[in-house]
Amino acid sequence: QAPLLEEAPSRRPAERPERSQGGADMAALAKIATCNLNQWAMDFKGNLARILESIKEAKAQGCTFRTGPELEITGYGCEDYFLENDTFLHSWDSLAEILKSGATSGILCDIGMPVMHRNVPYNCRVICLNGKIVGIRPKFLLANDGNYREMRYFTPWYIEPGKPGFGEIEQYFLPVRIQEITKQTQVPIGIFAISALDTAVSFETCEELFTPNAPHIQLSLDGVEIIANGSGSHHQLRKLDKRIDLVKSATQKAGGVYLYANMKGCDGGRLYFDGCSMIWVNGGLVAQGSQFLGLDEVEVVVATVNLSDVRSMRSSFIARSFQASSAPTVHRVAIDFRLCAPNPLALTPSTEMKPRIHDPMEEIAYGPSGWLWDYLRRSGMRGYFLPLSGGADSSSTAALVAIMCQRVLEELQTGTERSKKQVLSDIRRITRRPEYTPKDARDLASKIFVSCYMASQYSGQETRSRALELAKEIGAVHSSIFIDDICSAIKDTFVKVELHTDAVDKANVKTNPQMTGGSWMENIALQNIQARSRMVMSYFMAQLMPWATDGDTSRGGQLLVLGSANVDEALRGYYTKYDCSAADINPIGGINKRDLKAFLEWTGKNKGIRVLQRVADAKPSAELTGSEGEQTDEADMGMSYDELGDLGFCRKVEKGGPLSTFLKLRNRWADRPLTASIRAKGAQAPKTQDEQIAQKVKDFYFYNAINRHKMTTLTPSYHAENYSPDDNRFDLRPFLQCATFDAQFASIDRMVKEAEKQDGPASKRARTS
Repeated sequence: QAPLLEEAPSRRPAERPERSQGGADMAALAKIATCNLNQWAMDFKGNLARILESIKEAKAQGCTFRTGPELEITGYGCEDYFLENDTFLHSWDSLAEILKSGATSGILCDIGMPVMHRNVPYNCRVICLNGKIVGIRPKFLLANDGNYREMRYFTPWYIEPGKPGFGEIEQYFLPVRIQEITKQTQVPIGIFAISALDTAVSFETCEELFTPNAPHIQLSLDGVEIIANGSGSHHQLRKLDKRIDLVKSATQKAGGVYLYANMKGCDGGRLYFDGCSMIWVNGGLVAQGSQFLGLDEVEVVVATVNLSDVRSMRSSFIARSFQASSAPTVHRVAIDFRLCAPNPLALTPSTEMKPRIHDPMEEIAYGPSGWLWDYLRRSGMRGYFLPLSGGADSSSTAALVAIMCQRVLEELQTGTERSKKQVLSDIRRITRRPEYTPKDARDLASKIFVSCYMASQYSGQETRSRALELAKEIGAVHSSIFIDDICSAIKDTFVKVELHTDAVDKANVKTNPQMTGGSWMENIALQNIQARSRMVMSYFMAQLMPWATDGDTSRGGQLLVLGSANVDEALRGYYTKYDCSAADINPIGGINKRDLKAFLEWTGKNKGIRVLQRVADAKPSAELTGSEGEQTDEADMGMSYDELGDLGFCRKVEKGGPLSTFLKLRNRWADRPLTASIRAKGAQAPKTQDEQIAQKVKDFYFYNAINRHKMTTLTPSYHAENYSPDDNRFDLRPFLQCATFDAQFASIDRMVKEAEKQDGPASKRARTS
């Protein structure tokens, strides 16, 4: 039946039609679907195919309602492409194909796309049924913090403050090509509920769920029984439980059915959307999609829900009913369609289940490895190249490539037929081998992963041994070179420098810098040319190694260079600008050192890569002035990785400046031994615990400030940690800063003196929070 598109007038609760309250059926069973889709920004053709496949699969399972991710037609991460009118034009083209295809016949579909209304861009849900558009629901609470910049591209739908409800409904005049398909000229646009013949359905979009006064509260009180949330939510370590709690609470107090849809994969940027689409009923989970596992681009999550249970819970909660009796109304748009099965005996309600939540080590294993696979297959490149030092960071990156290969092989063996076909096609396209089928994960790694130990005179045998053993266990094509000749050539070139000025006497120019016996500046410069020569050699090898190892010049293609700087090193600026951390992408750039060490141990035990335990046990070293054990990261930095993690958390997550950070850490570090400062030494070294904490905070903010310019060149990294210093997207600050922090540090000094007056001069004191 064609939907009735006339808008039902707003009513007081007593005047609402019975069908919006659900009636008194013995069992009102509805089969409904949400989904994880691996969309790609601006891939209109691919995105359309995945949307159609999800609708087709939902219909095949007998569903009468399907919801999908936020902005699924365009992909969420289009960014400034949303400022182009063409993006809106092509979105309507995709929707036209959906409407023409017959996909929406017999199923109510909630589809995410951008819509321009009166020359204003909105992030919208477009509701379709039987080849027609029922209405357009714009987002009115936009995500505009952290990684999100929605108000750069979209405008919130206006709702007059102080007035109850969700504002007025307007009329949207459809594009001519849509009018020709649907035979409609205009449809409602605004915040509304769909009044079906047997229930009421309405919508939230991503961020709206996370707000204190979320729309689902009013919608539930107004009798809406099914709420769908199309989301574009990215992975962040230890975040999923928060999302689950929010969705659970959306139905736990007010009752109802809640569908959550999300994207799953890398859609073209630093974020990895981690799926986990869900369906909840009255605070109980009845269906859950995967968060990481599986490489299928379309995952439909289906549940049979009993709306009679929703009505029973709500009606028996007297205080809730009292609030509902005077709640503001939401506009209704009526459709001549039933969501519930005509025969309640034909369906069985889905049973409640416990949420599945990965532990943090599994998150690190499966999030970045999925991101690596999406990036590789969509980039058109030939594989990955990694400078493998045998240390914790590069070994973690290598382990993620190994896990990626293991997951690809597992998908070939156990995935859906659709996914097996897609994965095998991707493998053959990447490897330039049209008949190739990998025997195992090591075989695949040998075709797409090249590693190189780039040794210098300061490299140790232990790191060389670990790198070789790790590459063998993974199956990588491993190589080694010495960079000493490159460094010597740079030094020899500097010796021959000519000065075309009378202001400087060449005889006084130090053209022969020394690592030992020279100045600090000479030492740093010689360390830096080692690091930078590794970057140059990495890109040179990434271009030539596929040709050299295949022995077939016709295949062509080059490798993507992987970086391995962790989030703590970036925060401190403990790396050389444009060294081998400068790469195409970095899968561990958002992960802290503590988690990486635990990940190495976990991977060694759970993924059959035994050498990783040796890597985890070693003290991190750059090996630029001496072999492992002679030079350590923490001694160079003057702070431990644990301290860096706490400092970074205070600065970014808790929004603390130097003074606030000192006051917070004064409690947290009350009895913790701290590493020695490399800025305050000898007679200037801090003595009491308060003085040590104060100096540690000063050191951190000083080094973060003077090294901030490095963060403008950070390799695009997988976003995993909420104190990432990523200058391009997440942590926006000047890159030329006043590093003395005179007023801020003086405030800390006053606090230290005041505390000494109150507590006495004891070097360590017990603190109470």
